[in-house]
Amino acid sequence: MQALLRLTIANGRSFVRDRNALFWTFAFPVIFILLFGAIFSGGGTTTYRVAWVDQDGTAASAHLRQAFAGVPLLRLQDDSLSAARAAMQKGDVRAVVVVPAGYGAAVADAAATGPAPNGPAATSPTGPPGPAVRLELYTDPSQQASSTTIRQVVAQVVASLNVALTGRTAVLGVTDRALQTQDLTSAAFLVPGILGMALMQLGLFSAVGLVSQREKLILKRLGATPLPRWTLVGSNVVLRLLIGIGQAVLIMGIGVAVFGVTVLGSFWLMAGIVVLGALAFIAIGYVIASFARTEEAADGIVQVIQFPMMFLSGVFFPLEIMPSVLRPVAAVLPLTYLGDALRQVMVGGSAYAPLPLDLGILAAWFVVCLGVSARFFRWE
Repeated sequence: MQALLRLTIANGRSFVRDRNALFWTFAFPVIFILLFGAIFSGGGTTTYRVAWVDQDGTAASAHLRQAFAGVPLLRLQDDSLSAARAAMQKGDVRAVVVVPAGYGAAVADAAATGPAPNGPAATSPTGPPGPAVRLELYTDPSQQASSTTIRQVVAQVVASLNVALTGRTAVLGVTDRALQTQDLTSAAFLVPGILGMALMQLGLFSAVGLVSQREKLILKRLGATPLPRWTLVGSNVVLRLLIGIGQAVLIMGIGVAVFGVTVLGSFWLMAGIVVLGALAFIAIGYVIASFARTEEAADGIVQVIQFPMMFLSGVFFPLEIMPSVLRPVAAVLPLTYLGDALRQVMVGGSAYAPLPLDLGILAAWFVVCLGVSARFFRWE
């Protein structure tokens, strides 16, 4: 029994000294539960900006606007259809509601006819008639969570108005329209996020290899050779860039061949975003390697950085469902802007930020981290 106790204590001490084991056993589950709990706690004050396009201009359409404005989840802004669609493309609004001309006349005719003889549930022998007038609702399939919520809210408001206006359910209807004219699948919106995550991991995990080479004195021996140090660093960066391009080709190829994803944007612009994103995260990896003393420490720092970034950058979870306290965090994460840029170019999704701003922020991360690593990176 004493041997068992002593061996157990020895194994426990060995486990406590293993920082990787401690992280994956205790810190990793804690990070996950805190992140998921914060994201899905429902503590945020989520509202959706919706453009309101009134092509009818009657008292009835004004009353309809008041009904939608009374929904706490929606913030309406009046606009023309062309301006509203442009604002939606830029990410300024999440949906567009269009009230067609003739809405007021259709409501007046339905009110004059009166409720159905047998109450709201009555139908004609040939089935229920179609709506007399239909609102047009533009949503963005690339923002699936917000689009689904807005469609549900609009459907509930329309159903309530039908009963309130005439007691019937076939006066007012909704026609769903997508921001994009192309037939896009759900996989099309997942591919950019996976590519952004792969480029992030490619850059961050470069720190582990660098620290390992420094611990084994490989960097010291290389630094003593006649080769300039920038050549050694450049070779590492070029290799990472080639791997990143290979990842992009592989991920996009699978998306196109297996899931039928259609890449809508420019190939060269897409390649430029991939290179810029990879450079930004490689520079972050060099910053980690500049301050991490051991390979285990570098691996722990990378894990602590990458997992919050994956879940707080809007790559897999839309930013709208996050509590307001977490959204400023997303606004400073480079993966937020890489994923947004990839999604805009690949599938034409509505923007979190203008594309030039996405590229500018990624470039700023690259320049700043490059300067920090140049100042503090140690070869031995």
